[in-house]
Amino acid sequence: MSFTAEVKDELSRVEPDSHESALAELSALMRVCGTLSYYGTGRYAVRLATETGSVARTAMRLVHRQLDLETSLTVRRSVQRKTRNYLIEIPEQEELVDDLVRLGIIVPGEGLVRGVPKFLLDHVGATESFVRGAFMAGGFVADPRRDFHLEIAVTGEEFAQAICALLKRLGVRARLNHRRGSHAVYLKSFEDVRELLKVMGATRSTIAVERVRYLKSVKNDVNRRVNADVANSSRASRSGAEQLHLIGRVATQVGLETLPHALREFCELRVRNPEMSLAELGSLCDPPASKSAMYHRVLRLQQLLGE
Repeated sequence: MSFTAEVKDELSRVEPDSHESALAELSALMRVCGTLSYYGTGRYAVRLATETGSVARTAMRLVHRQLDLETSLTVRRSVQRKTRNYLIEIPEQEELVDDLVRLGIIVPGEGLVRGVPKFLLDHVGATESFVRGAFMAGGFVADPRRDFHLEIAVTGEEFAQAICALLKRLGVRARLNHRRGSHAVYLKSFEDVRELLKVMGATRSTIAVERVRYLKSVKNDVNRRVNADVANSSRASRSGAEQLHLIGRVATQVGLETLPHALREFCELRVRNPEMSLAELGSLCDPPASKSAMYHRVLRLQQLLGE
């Protein structure tokens, strides 16, 4: 099961906390994955299509509980894509017109609603429920082990902008991208993806995303430390090689036996320990010397050669 399917399955088990919230969630489901058919004055039918079983179950449950409308369900299997297609049909019936008005989908005498009606979101929790329904109907979230990316694909720029505004109200920064006749409301940061999952009620998925972020952080920290150690070791090796070359020239031109004790000690320790850093080399001196003191011994050797 994909991470998107896992999130939608979890969201399908979230019960709206009121009748108004349930209507908001159903409205979003219909707006995003539904098709409205018009047969003349006051005559409508609705079809909802989805490839996710949990979304189909949620839509059926909300339609029956909140609206008590007649429905039919058709399940087909796509041989090419190896997936199931769920088609929910709400045929023309007397109560449907009034219900479409209550859901903020049509306005009598004016036709389809383009944005999101304010009255639909007046109750506490309705905004979260609407966003949850929109995500279940047209949402995608990447596996956090690969990337932090979440999007909701909808039709109509005004509707897409309205969803962006709702997300902003919930503390989530969203962007809008036009894509082949539809619009994608998308999030690209860990903080926004986590916050939206939390707001929609996907507690288990939120914890999963946070765990992945923590593991990525630990892995990156380890990599930084390893890279730093490798770089330090490489620098120490180069410095050791340069100092060995310097000692060789001093031995040839000046003679190690003529050097003061501190310089002679440095030369002997460096020859025996070519890979050590100056700080490590200083710890072997008697008495121990600091890194700065060891560096000054290198400078004194260079001065002996007139450098």
